[in-house]
Amino acid sequence: MFTTRSRHTPLIAAALALGLLVAPLSQAAGPLRIGYQKSSTLISLLKSQGSLEKALAAQDIQVSWHEFPNGQPLLEALNVGNIDLSADVADTVPVFAQAAGAELAYFAQEAPSPSAQAILVRADSPLQDVAALKGRKVAVTKAAGSHYLLLAALARAGLKFNDIQPAYLTPADGRAAFENGKVDAWVTWEPFLSSAQQQLPTRVLADGEGLAAYQRYYLTSAAYAERHPEVLQTVFDELVRASEWLRANPGEAAAVLGPLWGNLDPRIVEQANAKRSYQVRLVRPDSLGEQQKIADAFFAEGLLPRAVDADQVRIWGPK
Repeated sequence: MFTTRSRHTPLIAAALALGLLVAPLSQAAGPLRIGYQKSSTLISLLKSQGSLEKALAAQDIQVSWHEFPNGQPLLEALNVGNIDLSADVADTVPVFAQAAGAELAYFAQEAPSPSAQAILVRADSPLQDVAALKGRKVAVTKAAGSHYLLLAALARAGLKFNDIQPAYLTPADGRAAFENGKVDAWVTWEPFLSSAQQQLPTRVLADGEGLAAYQRYYLTSAAYAERHPEVLQTVFDELVRASEWLRANPGEAAAVLGPLWGNLDPRIVEQANAKRSYQVRLVRPDSLGEQQKIADAFFAEGLLPRAVDADQVRIWGPK
């Protein structure tokens, strides 16, 4: 099943139907090109264990893997057709892709993990609450889920984004700036959060509880979802199996993931994974309320080029 959550659904459905009249009824899928990040947990497990290749072999489909530094270039590659499927990205990333006009489709999501991201200060920092960030320099990764956490936390404290001095940094650069005292606070997510908490004297000003659900989404192109639903069904089923295995075997999963995450101590990996739900589920057309809140918050602060209707997306689901 392939749905579009939109007030223009009849027109879009008609256009899709017309396209199907001139397209082959079935098309060979060819190799499945998967984009992922180093911290793409479930996809990394599938890659390391070879289970997805085995599952797709019955459909005569090979898999190629393509690593990206973060979610933004990952979705850019998806939008221009350089890859077919994206591993999980933070809930903010599809919103920015929508604002850029990308023709993407959701095909899975992970249930909320609000404690898997947080605003950190050093243990000896004089800052005691989010309101104290006014005028301070805060390291954050642009368009990441933690970026929205920062917006939401500031709003609850009665502050605007321009009340702080944002320093847009990658997680690695953000940690270096935080550790060296170049910024007053750092907003990050797992496994960077647990790594900092175990290796540095830190204190949490706020996490996502009551502020940011932090649902991670798996995406494909709208065209691929329309043409190859059976491939997406296989990938979805394997993601569910991987999620169940990880939650049932946290120590073994940490031992596998540690080397893939830059030889991170398995104890840190296990702590980080404990803060993530890893509950893979279908995306429902009526479940995008948090996405709209994200879009509205970024647009209100002038961080999106245009307003985004979060319902204007394609959603894959099993027949």
